[in-house]
Amino acid sequence: MGLQSARALKQRLPASLVAAAFLAGVGCTNSPTPETRASTPSSALEASAEALFQKRCASCHEPNIERAPSRSTIALMSPEQIVGALDGGVMAPMTTGLSKADIEMLADHLGSHASSQRSATSASLKTAGSTRPVVIDPTAAPVEWLTYNGGYASTRYSPLDQINKDNVKTLHVVWRQSLTPDVPRGEGMKIPPPSSNNETTPLMAGGLVYFSTGIGGVAALDAATGKVVWNLDSIPTEEARSADDPAQRVGGATRALSYWADGGDGRIIALIGGRYLAALDAKTGKPVAGFGVDGQVDLRKGQDSGTTFNWRTGPTVIVRGVIIIGSVVNDINAARGPQRKEAQRGDVRGIDAKTGKQLWIWHSIPQAGEDGNETWLDGSWKYTGHTNVWGAMSADEDLGLVYMPETTPTNDWYGGKRPGADLFAESIVALDARTGKRVWHFQGVHHGLWDYDFPCAPVLVDITVNDKKIKALAQPSKQAFLYVLDRETGKPVWPIVERPVPQGDAPGEWYSPTQPVPLNGKGQPFAYDQQGVTVDDLIDFTPELRAEAKKMLEDYAYGPMFFPVVVQGQGKGAGKKGSIHMPGSYGGTNWPGAAFDPETNILYVPSAHTPVVASLVPAPDGSDTGMTRQRYEPLRGPQGLPMFKPPYGRLVAIDLNKGEIKWTVANGDGPRDNPALKGLKLPPLGVPGRVGPLATKTLVFMGEGFPQDPPGSGGKMFRAFDKATGDVIAEIPLDGAVTGVPMTYAWQGRQYIIVPMGYPGRPGEFVALTVN
Repeated sequence: MGLQSARALKQRLPASLVAAAFLAGVGCTNSPTPETRASTPSSALEASAEALFQKRCASCHEPNIERAPSRSTIALMSPEQIVGALDGGVMAPMTTGLSKADIEMLADHLGSHASSQRSATSASLKTAGSTRPVVIDPTAAPVEWLTYNGGYASTRYSPLDQINKDNVKTLHVVWRQSLTPDVPRGEGMKIPPPSSNNETTPLMAGGLVYFSTGIGGVAALDAATGKVVWNLDSIPTEEARSADDPAQRVGGATRALSYWADGGDGRIIALIGGRYLAALDAKTGKPVAGFGVDGQVDLRKGQDSGTTFNWRTGPTVIVRGVIIIGSVVNDINAARGPQRKEAQRGDVRGIDAKTGKQLWIWHSIPQAGEDGNETWLDGSWKYTGHTNVWGAMSADEDLGLVYMPETTPTNDWYGGKRPGADLFAESIVALDARTGKRVWHFQGVHHGLWDYDFPCAPVLVDITVNDKKIKALAQPSKQAFLYVLDRETGKPVWPIVERPVPQGDAPGEWYSPTQPVPLNGKGQPFAYDQQGVTVDDLIDFTPELRAEAKKMLEDYAYGPMFFPVVVQGQGKGAGKKGSIHMPGSYGGTNWPGAAFDPETNILYVPSAHTPVVASLVPAPDGSDTGMTRQRYEPLRGPQGLPMFKPPYGRLVAIDLNKGEIKWTVANGDGPRDNPALKGLKLPPLGVPGRVGPLATKTLVFMGEGFPQDPPGSGGKMFRAFDKATGDVIAEIPLDGAVTGVPMTYAWQGRQYIIVPMGYPGRPGEFVALTVN
């Protein structure tokens, strides 16, 4: 750090750290002068210095209390750094009564220890094969993680590089905390265990880590220790039994919270109990006066469709002082009981971040007189529901736009009661954040019949294509297409063409004759995983396995991308177990989304290889939908292997300046230990799973996902990939699976990576990792 002025350091550091006592206390007048120090034995000087430290400093720094660097952290500083902090730096106001000799004595005492400790650390790391030890500067400015995706551009990128290629193999757990912290609660209050599938990504602001708890509340942790600073449980007041009866408790963890400061005190915007939008003081957790009623808004009110509300997935976004929130609806339809064509719409609302007042509502299914209404034939706009935003959204503060990925209408697999192209289903829609007015839209699937909604946030990127700078948007998808659009206008950066698709034979169904196909920079389909099914896609590890797979394939109907779902026992489905859909609705890129490096303009996209089998049957008695889905299951291949060629889980690097794939690597070993593959020398085959990447200065981090989501997926390994090549730099085994998207931050000079973790039969938690 060197000697720096107090003013310069105050400009670089947050007020909370400036105010924290580096070496705090009040005057001491019995310290040795420079003359006496020169003639005093070193042991006596050490004793005097230690006495001064204990009198002036230990009360704050010895126990490592919140936001004051511990003695062991100070010990990593040089004497010059300590003098700089005490004499002319961040702690200068706290040195009243200390002479220059006092300061130098303390610096020598603590700094000499730092020198020896650094030497020992360097030696141990050199022995371990590391080439660069980590030197902690406790006065370094923090690097925060203020939104679910690291920013509303949804890049999931951090410039931090303390965890790097040289030391990432030493990544280890430093603290962990339950998804539902164990804190003092009311007598007799029963708390259900949190879900094993912890999909929540925390935020970090001002030295506190915030997350949505497993019971729909909010908790704040110390960023260095993981200890609970405050906790707010979800107990809706109108449900008196919810305090002592878990069955009556409303809510669960959302995937993230939102943080908003706007130049004043920070506040956490949270969904409490799944239906209350709450504003909480970020420091204390107390409700913010003036926001809604007692700090919260009942989201069941203010809707134009339905009387219920539930939200447990993507976080809100806050742009130009407006909170934008979607909704979650029950959009899974199957022949388990009566099916109705009527359902609640997934409208989107804008709410004032200061007052909680609802500013606007946008109808995801356009009503009479609204643009797009004409695409819902036979008046189907009157009763059709869903078409909600259930994933994360992105926003551009400068443009004032919010970008929403929309899902499928009622129902996912049969659309005979909603004929037409069905705007704005399965679309990316850009709204003006202040007014809720649509600026542009792009529909990725016309009249969706495959559950191919857009499940993750668009990634906002500034790229250069043919020497032209473009404010763009890159949207990964379940169908493993990448759509790249101008985010100001919605126009394609590379062409998107309408191509004919196969037509089905389900009674009463309406089929779109064409579907949009995005092209890459070379004019080819912009696909990064297998799409559709051909015989050439079958596994070929051995001739015997290929022959067995080919025989099994005859039991199914199959074809190219957008092959229609067959009717069980009729037409194209006669004599078949169902139709194969590849990628399936679990496949391609799911809700965890992608990451982007703004320095190289490379997009890092995960993809899962998860084909499914589906078929349609007449809806059960009491239904008015005509048909519904009957069969829907993962596809099994020969001898327990997948049906198709690997990799089954992958990480793909895409150069967005050129519109081309740079490299593709497998994520994990996959089924290499299957007895049918014994004796074969195979590379990693990849593990399918819903996983999300985190990009830093030189690395990309990614786990393997939650086992059983989908079945046969996931694992306990956490990996660091070289961003430039895709090579695996480190594999860090954990005692659970990385079930959500990791994040990173720096606090008190140390970089941490937080991974949401869980495993079947094991409650969800958060694990903080750092390096030696």
